[in-house]
Amino acid sequence: MESSFFKLDNLSISFGGIKALQDISFSMNKGEIFSIIGPNGAGKTTLFNCISGLYKPDQGNIRFKGKSIENKKPDRIAKMGIARTFQNIELFSHMNTMENIMLGRHIHMKTGLFRGMFMWGKNSFAAKEEVQHRERVEKIIDFLELQSIRDKFVGALPYGTQKLIELGRALALEPTLLLLDEPCAGMNSEEKQDMIFWVKDIQTDLGITILLIEHDMKMVMDISDRVLAINFGEQVTLGTPEEVQQNKEVLKAYIGEEG
Repeated sequence: MESSFFKLDNLSISFGGIKALQDISFSMNKGEIFSIIGPNGAGKTTLFNCISGLYKPDQGNIRFKGKSIENKKPDRIAKMGIARTFQNIELFSHMNTMENIMLGRHIHMKTGLFRGMFMWGKNSFAAKEEVQHRERVEKIIDFLELQSIRDKFVGALPYGTQKLIELGRALALEPTLLLLDEPCAGMNSEEKQDMIFWVKDIQTDLGITILLIEHDMKMVMDISDRVLAINFGEQVTLGTPEEVQQNKEVLKAYIGEEG
């Protein structure tokens, strides 16, 4: 696998004098599933916010495909090929499945909403472009087996299904690096197992590299190529799932935290 597809060097960020992250460093290979674990408040989501451009780190460097991204805005980072999901579902409940996933295509649309309003007709550029984007979304719906609820309002759908739709919207961005922030949070055991299958399929069938935050240790150990453990914003250890699981500091920090 290609090395240094993604690299993070000595990343640090503080809020009001509190060090949320301190000297975090790791690199990812193209095509792998890399997981980050740690207790609540360890700094995992803060790390994702730095990568996706929501936070600007105090120091350190974030490189994606050889380019620094730590000072870029979220939309530019998304256009470079990094998409993410969130801990809390960020869907529009009054819109259906198709419409929510279509929102993920916005960075690829040449015709803006205002301009599109004045470009009516089946042969207009706006109309042709929408057809192309809908075809792309239909493929995602087929891939995630969401055909039966494509026209249903997401607010009325089960929690696990909504998480899957949010995953679909992230895939609509056409990422080469996908950040998944606790994709199994709030799910029952059956939904968690389904999510594990989807994440593996995204890696193997779509060839997307995955950076994962997850409290469910079974999922982490089942699907991860490598695991980084952090606590109080600092690195504890980095290695294979087996190596991390046997680390004494990890056992001390995370006993009773998983799940």
